[in-house]
Amino acid sequence: MKYFEIDYISTGKKDKIILSYSNKLEAIQGFKSKSMGVFQNINEISEPLSFKIDRLKDKIKIKLRAKKLPLEPYIASLRQISTMLNAGLPITMCLEDAIKTTNHKRMREIFTIVLQEVEGGINLSSAFENFADEIGAISIAMLDLGEKTGTLDESIEKLADILQEVYDNRMKLKKATRYPTIVIFVMIIAFSFVITLVVPQFQSMFEEYNAKLPFPTILLLWIEHAIVDYGLFVLVGAISISMILSSLYKKNEKFKLYFDKYMLKVYIVGKVIYLSMVGRFVYVFDKLSSSGIPIIDSLKTAIGIVENSYLRQRLSNIIDAIEEGRSLKDGFEETEQFETMIIQMISAGESSGSLSKMLNKISEIFRKKYAYLVDNVSTMIEPLLIAAIAGFVLLLALGIFLPMWSIAEAVGG
Repeated sequence: MKYFEIDYISTGKKDKIILSYSNKLEAIQGFKSKSMGVFQNINEISEPLSFKIDRLKDKIKIKLRAKKLPLEPYIASLRQISTMLNAGLPITMCLEDAIKTTNHKRMREIFTIVLQEVEGGINLSSAFENFADEIGAISIAMLDLGEKTGTLDESIEKLADILQEVYDNRMKLKKATRYPTIVIFVMIIAFSFVITLVVPQFQSMFEEYNAKLPFPTILLLWIEHAIVDYGLFVLVGAISISMILSSLYKKNEKFKLYFDKYMLKVYIVGKVIYLSMVGRFVYVFDKLSSSGIPIIDSLKTAIGIVENSYLRQRLSNIIDAIEEGRSLKDGFEETEQFETMIIQMISAGESSGSLSKMLNKISEIFRKKYAYLVDNVSTMIEPLLIAAIAGFVLLLALGIFLPMWSIAEAVGG
């Protein structure tokens, strides 16, 4: 972009404004569209210091706020914009209406900045690129596709559908894990209450009768002693270890790769991660490639939304295979992440020219597997919860009732 200083007269006074456009003609037309006054002169200038400072401020703000926008209000705004575009309204009016209707502060800020840039002559996808960390690479790709093909309303609607799929999967998982989480939390609270307030009473009683404490009670007293005397140190240590691991995960690629690979082997959790990430990859790849985006670009965008670094590395083999002139089937096979049936479906889709149809079926397979897994998470976790509750009750029962019997014997003796 180039910068132009425009001299003009407004209400009988001379004034000037700096605008950024690709050439002088666009700058003059942009100035006239603003109806600020009578045009006098225009000169091309270097980027003003104030613009550089503002740009730097925007980058810092973006880095500080580099957090994904909540999907629910974002999807609602996308559907609203798509509907208005389909009705023939200009994009500026659509953005203005989205700004008025959204209740999310950060989204309103983003749409306001985008609106200003669009009014300044920048296209929609380029305006949103400054917020790629918050809205995701897939949003930029779909907006760019819509502008290039002249079907912006359809592309935004498809983008909303993709994000809705991601959001629904997240909500299903949260709903499925809510009950086990509550049970575990209640167990921890109850256990802490008993060992800190109930069990210690037996120690003084046993000391009074010179009786020997049974092992389960000694174990509970040891846990109580650790919590009361060293609880703060344990908490600080746990927070410190968590912060160190988090820092390593963000800064050390080898550690991140190893950790993500390990998470795929964890009971239930690994399967949930695999099905959600790979299913999302196939779904997005299908939507993008069938929308007209080149296959390499579609793969890069689809792989980019996979959060697990190990899976992302394995899926990148597909791009390598395509760039080397080999088939998509070879790439999927080299990832070692897909079963034989999926590979055969990819091969059949390539050879018959119905790849999009096959990808849609594969996406449906992953969706059903993920839905079945999420619907049965409680059932799969139930044996672990029962074992944990049984151990919890047994330890407390032995730790409390055995001392009672021992005290009765001591009194009788």
